[in-house]
Amino acid sequence: MADNRVSDNKNVLYLIIGVLAVAVAVLGFNLYQAKKQPDGLQINVGPDGLKIQNK
Repeated sequence: MADNRVSDNKNVLYLIIGVLAVAVAVLGFNLYQAKKQPDGLQINVGPDGLKIQNK
């Protein structure tokens, strides 16, 4: 019985570590997507006037 309980505790620990690793990977990917410059045409309006850049 004691060996089975230790095995169950290790499985739960591995499950928690796996879930946390997946969560960190998903959050990192979402942050990367948010920071990435979009492809295509970029139009900026600022104090220097209108700038159009092709990315």
